[in-house]
Amino acid sequence: MTKSKNYLIPLAIIGFLFFTVGFALGLNEYLVPLLKGSLNITSGVSYLLIACTFSAFIFFSYPAEMLIQKIGYKKTMSISFFIFALGFILFVPSAKNMNLALFLIASFFCGTGNAVLQAAINPYITILGPIESAAKRISIMGICNKLAWPAATMFLAWIIGKSAKDATLADVITPFYIITGIFFVLGILVLFVPLEEIEAEGESDSDEATGNSSYANGKTSIWQFPHLLWGSLSLFLYVGVETLGLATAPDYAISLGLANPEMYSALPSIGMVAGYIIGILLMPKYLTQEGALRMCSWIGIITSILIVVTPPALSIWCVVLISFACSLIWPAIWPLSIVDLGKFTKTGAAFLVSSIAGGAVVPLIFGFLSDVIGKQYAYGICIPCFGIIMYFAYYGYKIRRK
Repeated sequence: MTKSKNYLIPLAIIGFLFFTVGFALGLNEYLVPLLKGSLNITSGVSYLLIACTFSAFIFFSYPAEMLIQKIGYKKTMSISFFIFALGFILFVPSAKNMNLALFLIASFFCGTGNAVLQAAINPYITILGPIESAAKRISIMGICNKLAWPAATMFLAWIIGKSAKDATLADVITPFYIITGIFFVLGILVLFVPLEEIEAEGESDSDEATGNSSYANGKTSIWQFPHLLWGSLSLFLYVGVETLGLATAPDYAISLGLANPEMYSALPSIGMVAGYIIGILLMPKYLTQEGALRMCSWIGIITSILIVVTPPALSIWCVVLISFACSLIWPAIWPLSIVDLGKFTKTGAAFLVSSIAGGAVVPLIFGFLSDVIGKQYAYGICIPCFGIIMYFAYYGYKIRRK
């Protein structure tokens, strides 16, 4: 396995890239209630914005993997920022014309940039060091990512000078010009950062010849790795639930008539960061990756039930606990799913990245359920999602096919 001898600089660079991913996704927290109020649309239709962002992962994860194979991790990361910039600039005519279709197209392009970037940075940080400590590295990246979600909302609120419930579509034009410029410059700067190309165990021909990653030897398809398939399904559902926790709190607060709804955008991220810190302190010495996944799935199921059955004013705090439950799921699922893939590592990583499309499906179902049964009861969709994640935590990650 080819790894960097000095982890500090690569960790700092990839951590910043994870921050940009979170920032791009966090913009939806502000835009969803803004579109709902400005265009007079239902919750279900407004959540199409999130659906378009995450649906791009279905279409572009594998092309991103092929791009990485051809030009390497760093150049792929650079290209992702130019795609981001294209998506952000499209928000300007969308706002000027108050056109929902244009907003959805812009969101899809932003999702494309996100899919390409995540196809590069997630496997990179996983194989940067020993697989046993991958969850710790990913937890550090998670802190960078989740702090960016509220930062995006607060940035828009600060530039505009209004909360989402008081802003108009015309107010977001200038901020998106600024964001476009920033991401375009970042695309150029990434080309010059000191990131070396690395490979996972068994990924090169020489590794296979020496017997490394023997489980992958002789296999011809990623469909022959059951633990990867279960991990992908678990990741699909996890991202959907995580997106609900991170992106719906302000909208839920508005529906409850709570003051300063934008304040609630930061609380789920605080919950996730608290979980990440626990993971960094305890893993892998005191808490295994599978142990962390089991613990979080139990907390997620219990908390999801509490959201549905507690009084509305209290249930929003349970949404924060949902985010706490989600904190160590991503860091645990990735290494448990990608281990033993050998030469299929990049393809398996693309497969896992495509599962981020769960962020399109679960919130969209939640949005339409909200129109029928109300937001509080719609959060019940999290219960079966955490149930399947629990299965992977106990059994799915261990399944191997000889």
